[in-house]
Formats: sequence, C-alpha cells, structure tokens
Amino acid sequence: MQTLWARLAPYSGRLWWGVFLLLLTNGLEKTVPMLIQRAVDALRDSELEALQTWALAVVGFALTMAVVRTASRIRIFNVGRDLEFDLRNELLRKLQRLGPSFFARMPTGETMSRAINDLAQVRAMVAFGLLNLVNSFLAYAIALVFMLGMSVELTLWALLPYPLVILSARWVGNAMYTRSRGAQEALGELAARVQETLSGIRVVRAFGIEPEQERIFERANQTALERNMSLVIIRGFMWPLLMGVGSLGTLLVLWRGTALVRDDVITVGELVAFLAYGELLRWPTMGLGYILSVIQRGRASWARILEVLEAEPDVIEREGAHPPRRVGDVVVKGLDFAFGQKQVLDDVSLRVPAGSSLAIMGRTGSGKSTLAALMPRLLATPPGSVYLDGDDVTDLQLRPLRRAVGYAQQDPFLFSNSIARNIGYRFDDPSAPEAMERIRAAAREASVLDEIEALPAGFATMVGERGVQLSGGQKQRIALARALLNEPTVLIMDDPLSAVDAKTESHILDALERAGEGRTVILITNRVAAAARCQDVLVLDDGRVVEHGSSEELLEAGGLYAQLAARQRLEQELSAL
Repeated sequence: MQTLWARLAPYSGRLWWGVFLLLLTNGLEKTVPMLIQRAVDALRDSELEALQTWALAVVGFALTMAVVRTASRIRIFNVGRDLEFDLRNELLRKLQRLGPSFFARMPTGETMSRAINDLAQVRAMVAFGLLNLVNSFLAYAIALVFMLGMSVELTLWALLPYPLVILSARWVGNAMYTRSRGAQEALGELAARVQETLSGIRVVRAFGIEPEQERIFERANQTALERNMSLVIIRGFMWPLLMGVGSLGTLLVLWRGTALVRDDVITVGELVAFLAYGELLRWPTMGLGYILSVIQRGRASWARILEVLEAEPDVIEREGAHPPRRVGDVVVKGLDFAFGQKQVLDDVSLRVPAGSSLAIMGRTGSGKSTLAALMPRLLATPPGSVYLDGDDVTDLQLRPLRRAVGYAQQDPFLFSNSIARNIGYRFDDPSAPEAMERIRAAAREASVLDEIEALPAGFATMVGERGVQLSGGQKQRIALARALLNEPTVLIMDDPLSAVDAKTESHILDALERAGEGRTVILITNRVAAAARCQDVLVLDDGRVVEHGSSEELLEAGGLYAQLAARQRLEQELSAL
C-alpha cells in the first residue's frame, strides 16, 4: 500500500519550512509566561519601570507570534490543498484507464464520493491534522523544558494524569478509524443512490415508483446518519475526558504550588508562569480528540482512495508499444474471450482487407459487441489474436490505436453540452473557426448536418442529459460524426440501427456508406437489410463463427442468416398489414 508520506515528498521543502515556523511560534509563545513572571515579580517589588518594560515585551512577543503563526498555517494549509489538487488529477487519469471490471464493482456515485468527500478528508488530515499534531508535539516538548527548569516537582504533579490521556487516545483512535471508514462508505452508498435515481429519473416517473425510490434513499440516508452519529458520540466522549484530565493537572499544580509559595520555595510570579505553561498544555490536550478525529477520518479516506489508485486496469499499454500504420487491414486469429467463467467468444477468425466492409450478425448474446470492443482494445484483448495492418494490437500504443479504429457504441453517449462540443469533444476549443469547419465536415459525412442546421440554435443546441433532446437516429449520427472526426482508417459501428424507424434507418445507412468511402467498415447489426450493403457477412452463434460469405451466398445456403432474413421479411409484411 502506498504511504501518504511518500506522496508528501514533493512538498517536503514547504513542509519543513512550515515546521520551522511552528517551532518559532512555540518558542515565542512559551517565552511569554517567563515575561509574565518577570512582570508579576516586578509588580510585587513595586518596580513600575521594569513592569512597563516587561509588559511591552509581552505585547511585542505576542504580535510577532501572531505573524509567524499565520505564516506557518499558510505554508502547511497550502500543501494540503496542492496535494488534494494533484490527487484529484491523478484519480481522473486512473479512472480513465480502468476498465469494465472496476466499474462493475464500484458504482459511479461511490467513485464520485471518493473523488470529492474522501479527498476533502485527506486534505484536512494533511493540512489541519498534520499542523496541529506537529504543533501539539512542539508545544508539549518546549513547555516541558521550561516547566522542568522552573520546578521538577510541579512538573511531575502536572503530568500525573497524562497516562490516562495516552490510554484513552489509543482506544479512541482505533474506534474513530473504524467508524470513520464506515461513515465514508455510507456517504459513498448515499451518493450512488442519488446518482442512480437521477440518471434513471425518466424510468422512475414512467413507472410511478417515486415512493419506492424515496424509501430506498431514506434507508441509505438513515444508515449514513447512524454511522456519522456513532462517530460524533466518540468525539463527544473524548472532549470532556481530555478537558477533565487537563483541568485535573492544573488543580494539582495549584494545590502543591500554593504550598511551595508559602514555604518560599518559589515566587508568586513563578507559580503564575508555571500555571500559564500548564494552560498552554491544556488546550492541545483538549484538542487532541478533534485532531485524532481528523487524522483517523483522513486515514480511512486515504485507504478508500488507494482502492482506486491501486486498482489494476483491464488494458495496459506495453512498454515499447508503437503507433499503428493506419492502413486499415484487420485480421482476427483464433480469438477466445471470457467474462469470468462465461465463454463469450470461441475460436473466432476473420479478415477485413483495407477499404472493404464486413457485417457481423447473430442473435442477442452471440458475442458481436464483445468482438467489436476487442478490436480497439476497449476490453483486454488476448495477445496474438487481433491484428491491425499486420501488427498485434497489444503491441500498439492505445491512444493512436483508438484514433485509427473509430468506434461508435451501440448506446451512443452524449454529454450534456452543445452539439458542436459533443462532435468536437477532442478539441480544446470546438468553437474555434478551424475546429468548427472540421465539425461541420464530420456532420456532413455522417448525414446529420442538415438536421443540425435546421434546429433553432444549430450547432449551439444543448442536447440535455445523455442527449435527451435528440431522437435516437440523431444521437447515432452525431456519435458517428464524433468518431469520424479522428479520421479513422477502420470504422466500427455497433448496432447503430437499434430502436430506429425505417426512415431513420435509411438515413443512417446512407451515412455509413458515405463514411465508409476509403475506410475499412465493420458493422455490428441485427438487420439483414443493413448487412446486405456490406461486401461480406460473418454470422456468430453462441460465440462461434457459423457462417461467412456474401449476403447472396448466405441466403442461398439457408442457414442462420437466411432464417433471420425470412423472419425480418415476415415482420415487415405483418407491420405493413
């Protein structure tokens, strides 16, 4: 497990500078009681000029201490914020590399909770927790030096209750860590419930299940409340305990110190100074419970963040990988693939020469989409099974590979932004003239330009959450335009004709024909009419290749392809009736 201290190494210079300022702050602070002692003794001896001098010295030391204390906090607090900033960027980079196996076990809301709530707790631990922990240690160490110099006996009386503090802090620290982790997990579960409900709000409304969703949320909310309250109870118990211990030490010093003053062992000024040192120790002691809470909650959050940072990606770029040659020749040899114990693809082989087209058909669950996702390595492609232009795709750099192999998913995802920004997602500034020119060209190639320009706001039209403002066919073609913007040599379309009417289907097929000019096209489809437009058709059944040839050859063969064609022809006739 990575340690947080290793992560703080780049900031060590600023941290040590902050610790030095804390040391200086404590030195100034612990000098003030000595000045007060001199002032009290001067007052006792009626030395008014000396009293004035010592009083001004107290004010000067206090003002200097305030400036140095502020500087130390700025140094250390900024390290916490910079660490949070860097970790958030690292989390995003890691999440972009992780594959389906990670997101299958960690919902989006839970991931967001770790990237927001848990990071905030780590920042608080590094900034507030670290500062006060170091400050408390220095406060104890410097105060004890001064106290021992004044009276060893009184120092022992002051420290008499502190073994109880150590035992209590150890027990409370362990309890806080366990309960803090439970509280953070409950917040993650609550975030996941909110994200899931909002994402499926149309389904919730359509089925009228708002009361059921409210009950699910209420249970998650109640769990989060109970776990946070258990943490509050521990913190609430720690505060009076530590305050009582600190006060007990002060009472013991006052009791014994009064006797020492009466016996002329120490002066009144020395007793006042010693009590001031005790007071300076009492506040760090009383705040120890809160500091422990911040540190233990930060530790629990760091462990949760590490579960993301240390997760293994499904797809890893090999050392020494090189970019593809961008010709467009695709070969699959004896491809086997499984999800866990479930075999999805079994000894699949095919070839699509550069510039040609292939339709992949089959029943639902036959492995079509899995085969399509393995070509650009969106899943963990087995070595020696998929080749692009003669190179094993596992030997190719991932980003250039995915630009060379354009992939439009079965369920096109659109961001809640304008059409221009959805198509030109790869551009830093899609509104720039050159970028808009390329966006328009991609939209024209995808046969959606006229429909976009017919909208009141044109390319500035906001598509809404997941493209809710657009029709299914428009979303498919905008996703196609986005894929075409990379100028891929291989274009893979995963079932772009699902849930569209005949007119939209014709538009999409026309767009595919136009987009396929000069490119290798692989079309995943259940529609025989679409497959017939491709030069070759490959039919999968239960993960195996059962037919391969032209549409005419497969119709004459009378196999699964011919059966699908007959069924769809019958459905069209029934629909016409």
